[in-house]
Amino acid sequence: MYDSIIIGSGPAGISSAVYMVRAGLKVLIISKNKSSLNKAEKIENYYGFEEPISGKKLNEDGIKQAKRLGAEFLEKEVISIRYYENECYEVLVANQGKDEKYIAKTIVLATGTNRNRPNIRGIKEFEGKGISYCAICDASFFRNKDVAVLGNGDYAIGEIEELLPIVKSVTMLTNGLKPIEYRSDKLDINTKPIREFRGTSRIEEIEFEDNSVKEINGVFIAQGTASSVDFAKKLGAMVENNYIVVNEKMETTVPNIYACGDCTGGLLQISKAVYEGTVAGLEIIKKLKKE
Repeated sequence: MYDSIIIGSGPAGISSAVYMVRAGLKVLIISKNKSSLNKAEKIENYYGFEEPISGKKLNEDGIKQAKRLGAEFLEKEVISIRYYENECYEVLVANQGKDEKYIAKTIVLATGTNRNRPNIRGIKEFEGKGISYCAICDASFFRNKDVAVLGNGDYAIGEIEELLPIVKSVTMLTNGLKPIEYRSDKLDINTKPIREFRGTSRIEEIEFEDNSVKEINGVFIAQGTASSVDFAKKLGAMVENNYIVVNEKMETTVPNIYACGDCTGGLLQISKAVYEGTVAGLEIIKKLKKE
């Protein structure tokens, strides 16, 4: 049992971890993808550096700092966060086809923003009209119907496994990408590039670039890896304009779930991420020490 599991290893998540481990809390940081900070060639507007520093170096130094102070790290992909018991949570990570589970009293969502939304005609028009971003939330609406999951990795497999016991059939849509190895007699895999999602009042069919068409009742978007906003939606936390809603303590609308950094909107700056991570860390310390 961890006091806190932090999803994401950028400035927000690392700052949160630094405060918590120095206060004696047991903290696990899980992150597969590198922070978007790594893409910054030079940073010269952050306090304390006489000369510009690369985003990669700043991020690496932050991770080394957290490790030195006692934070544990796991470089794997989180595919699901579920309620466990007594307001604790279970975090599932992918591990070569077998899910690993970790339990925590609090969760900090700090994976930044998801900049990899599919650029396919029809997605925006049919969101909430057959296109969903959460299998746990919406699977029951598609009971005994034919659905598809857009994605080719572990995150997509996690959504597929949620759907298989409920729906009539599931097709994995890889949109031209190579699918992850996964064996199931109940899963059809379609690797064709997608041209468009179509329908009238709801999604009804998928048109591929080779002009073939597949009839469908629903599509679940699970491309790439899950973002903080994806996890927030699945947990039932409030999201507005694709950003997680938090209060001044960085608490979401779900007990013991915190969010900080780019995923909360506002200024997408390192200083803002560090501040929010610090607030989240200090609030978790106060909460757990009080309990």
